[in-house]
Amino acid sequence: MNNQDSKRITVEAKLNNLSKVNDFVETFLQELECSPKVQMQLELVVEEIFSNIANYAYGDEAGNVIIEGKLEDDAAKIRLRFMDKGTPYNPLEQPEPDVNKGIDERPIGGLGIFLVKKNVDDITYQHEDGQNILTIVKTL
Repeated sequence: MNNQDSKRITVEAKLNNLSKVNDFVETFLQELECSPKVQMQLELVVEEIFSNIANYAYGDEAGNVIIEGKLEDDAAKIRLRFMDKGTPYNPLEQPEPDVNKGIDERPIGGLGIFLVKKNVDDITYQHEDGQNILTIVKTL
């Protein structure tokens, strides 16, 4: 794959489409010959982000999510973008969970985005043209 190529999948934001998303990401990463460690980290991240979109973005309504993968120009980084037209929500505004507290002492939520942040090199959010866009970058 040359660095100008990008791969894209559009699926309905439903948990039963997680296997399609996982297959897409796995194929994309294999084409890039990612290390098993990077592949495992990105698969965890993608599963967490997609699950959150599927569970919360559209409420009881149906909607799609687009996932786009691209090798960066320097060929040492992967960029994955998650785009949906659900309720505007910036997960990066969530406070960091206190992982030193016991599970019973912490409020529910926040651990997923915490894990995502720990497994990528950069993460950004923007809301543009009625669309949530969460972008992650991972160094190979």
